Amino acid sequence: MRIQNYIDGQFAAPANGAYLPNVAPATGEVYGEIPDSGAEDVARAIAAAQKAFPLWSNLTAAERSAHMLRVSQRIEERLDELAAAESKDNGKPVKLATRVDIPRARDNFAFYATAILHDASESHDMGAQGFNYTLRRPIGVVACISPWNLPLYLFTWKIAPALAAGNTVVAKPSEVTPATAYLLSEILDEVGFPAGVLNIVHGTGPNVGEPLVSHPEVPVISFTGGTATGARISSIAAPMFKKLSLELGGKNPNVIFADCDFDKMLRTTLQSSFANQGQICLCGSRILVERPLYDRFVAAFVEKVKALKVGRPDDPATQVGAVVSKDHQAKILHYIQLAQEEGGTVECGGQALYPEGAEGGFYVAPTVITGLNMGCRTNQEEIFGPVVTIQAFDSEAEALALANATKYGLAATVWTENLKRAHRVAAHIHSGIVWVNNWLVRDLRTPFGGVKASGVGREGGFEALRFFTEPKNIYIDLGE
Repeated sequence: MRIQNYIDGQFAAPANGAYLPNVAPATGEVYGEIPDSGAEDVARAIAAAQKAFPLWSNLTAAERSAHMLRVSQRIEERLDELAAAESKDNGKPVKLATRVDIPRARDNFAFYATAILHDASESHDMGAQGFNYTLRRPIGVVACISPWNLPLYLFTWKIAPALAAGNTVVAKPSEVTPATAYLLSEILDEVGFPAGVLNIVHGTGPNVGEPLVSHPEVPVISFTGGTATGARISSIAAPMFKKLSLELGGKNPNVIFADCDFDKMLRTTLQSSFANQGQICLCGSRILVERPLYDRFVAAFVEKVKALKVGRPDDPATQVGAVVSKDHQAKILHYIQLAQEEGGTVECGGQALYPEGAEGGFYVAPTVITGLNMGCRTNQEEIFGPVVTIQAFDSEAEALALANATKYGLAATVWTENLKRAHRVAAHIHSGIVWVNNWLVRDLRTPFGGVKASGVGREGGFEALRFFTEPKNIYIDLGE
């Protein structure tokens, strides 16, 4: 399949005529081509978005909502096709894409399409003197750049609130996983979405991302991806006074106290460690266990991990699929080797796998490592794969010190049946999100994002709608 850009309501080849291979992680085979677009394609997309902005921004909330709900409905109608494409492109199990990724993409459009119907402006009464009221206005052309781990899920998570607020968008999906973004452009075409309102340009970060974020007519940037890339975007955007939202890396602690519900904790920790091959920014890659429970936990957890089925994403029995690319597989294996050099013990996993019928694919056995201190690179750097470390702690204070001992601060999980401790620990962990006695329970109304090197700003709910608008205060004088 040869993918095309979608600019001004039309499918378009890259101006330079160049394409990149698209590789299926499950088999290592090239199965398509994607545009290797450049600055000329970006400029065309921005011009189209600028042209469409006056019409789109002046539609009523109900009119914008109707357009977006048609996209949501069509995603639902093509759910199985989209899930299969996501699995093939990313390496994740089909059942995961069917249950999580594509329904969430559908819901992102539906949520923001209905949220704008309930938005309200603020007023501040000053009595006989007068009053203020605040309008929130769309800003213009928004750059949305999304990662490869949850391709359509996170692509729509950015696009939907930007569109709902009245902006037009130029979006760049990851060049590693472009398939479902292309299928979304087909859906836009099918439902008659207004031309130029959402433009999708495929290509690499240097060739597409950089011209997009540096363009003087793009005042707003929303990016999800690696911390190093986020720093690069910040260095471009800050001198140009662009509005910026960055959702970056994580090295998330999973803090387990001895009084937890052990069975629920064990089931959930297996999921929070290895869901999507550990390629979720919210995965708990550092497991911290209170010492009285440590030996029992390690034995039970390792037994469960060894039983996980790694295999082809299209096999219904598969629990762990392929990682996203050969380069990423090599990175993960390098960190496992590094962990051993740093004194860690690999309790299970630790090697590449070659499932029958997919010997050329990029698989890594789910890996559990013990015996490392918090200062080592394995515990400080984001691996973003099916690898977790386990450490013991002796007190609540030590648990907090270990949990907070990285430059990241995206998410955390706390397991305890002690109500006071749960609130106390959650309040003192340095992260944007804390789940108590569960993991990845998402409410689209809540603020999402991290602190420290995990990002800037918040997504989700009205936080996102506020980000994609500018407030304008108007004073009305009532005095004589």
